Amino acid sequence: EEENAIAAYTEAVNTLKSLRSDLVAVNQQVRFTFRESVEPVYREFVQLLLQSDRNEANPDNLEKAREIIESLQLAELDNYFRSACLNATPVVIDQVIDQVDTKAALIYPIILPESVDIIIRLPQQPLRHYRTELPQDQIESTLEDLRHFLPQLHRRKFFPMSQQVYNWIIRPIEEDLANSQVDTLVFVLDGALRNIPMAALHDGKQYLVEKYSIALTPGLDLMNPQRLVREDIKVLTAGLSESRQGYNPLPFVEVELEKIKAQVPSEILLNQDFTETNFENSVEAAPFPVVHIASHGEFSSEAEKTFILTWDSKINVNELKDLLQTTDLRQSTPIELLVLSACQTATGDKRAALGIAGVAIEAGARSTLATIWLVDDEATAVLMNRFYQELTDKSISKAEALNRAQKSILQDPNYEHPYYWAPYIMVGNWL
Repeated sequence: EEENAIAAYTEAVNTLKSLRSDLVAVNQQVRFTFRESVEPVYREFVQLLLQSDRNEANPDNLEKAREIIESLQLAELDNYFRSACLNATPVVIDQVIDQVDTKAALIYPIILPESVDIIIRLPQQPLRHYRTELPQDQIESTLEDLRHFLPQLHRRKFFPMSQQVYNWIIRPIEEDLANSQVDTLVFVLDGALRNIPMAALHDGKQYLVEKYSIALTPGLDLMNPQRLVREDIKVLTAGLSESRQGYNPLPFVEVELEKIKAQVPSEILLNQDFTETNFENSVEAAPFPVVHIASHGEFSSEAEKTFILTWDSKINVNELKDLLQTTDLRQSTPIELLVLSACQTATGDKRAALGIAGVAIEAGARSTLATIWLVDDEATAVLMNRFYQELTDKSISKAEALNRAQKSILQDPNYEHPYYWAPYIMVGNWL
């Protein structure tokens, strides 16, 4: 019975994959039917594979389940961009963990109708699987409450939920993590989990960020498992400190950009200099390994509503690709790091964090550092200054540079609330 079911689902998923380009034709209904019809097929298949794995760890089933979750991420992003534009070239992420960064663990938390399942891959070890049985609506309402309370500066209501989610995702694997001596956790997040900064999960004594560097990958195998070359870090910074197009001023943006310039060689486009044309010209004139934009922007579950504000217009996620990959010069020197330091996810959009993954991929940058909610701009200036300070240290990864910056402001009594440090997330290549 079970074998037949697995065979049937395998066939269904393969058919969906071959229909990718048709599924995302420019048709308003497609997005709706994706949620109703396409996504459940992937989830039911994962559920079947993991259920049949209950009694003995079947490595084939775990591998298959992980592959299906990766395929679902790809299908979601295709649906987001409305085109089958993502040709994932699998650099097997396992090789990165076994050879390039042997201190990283890869974690797939998966929300299923009756459980939260965790698949974990530790360096040099086979996949492992853990399950916490819970109804899906309870999982999702807890995640929604946590996302609601985390940015509320004067309240600590998030604590019980933060510990609850920690118990679902990290508690089962705590011992494995400790025994394998990893220092970086790389998450492939699923569904509503994408809206939660993993850094803010709490074990009752400390936040996850106090124990580990944290990165996310959209599951699309790393584009290029190379470390950032620190010798020639040059940064193109652009930002708005004045109010434009109905958005509030960000008075500390100027401070932020000046502080970055004090740490690493930079070109600054501020306020009226930050136009789409100037930005494009600067990117064309010289290859910058790091592009840092401190301006309002919004991540949405729809590509056309995901944008960054400039002095005179808005750069949409699809245009960002054209701007950042303007010339052939770029191809040999991809942008190593794109930093978006004053953006937020669209209010009321449960899948808005998809937009961050979308921007990360569309910009063609190896890694993207973005914020899930709009942060205090004074704290941002402090955190970014520290981040660039750390980034010049050749011995640490980008994820660790972010981790050190977050911990440094977390230790400041003025900034200890997660509102200040938790929303920064590193997506893509964490090396």
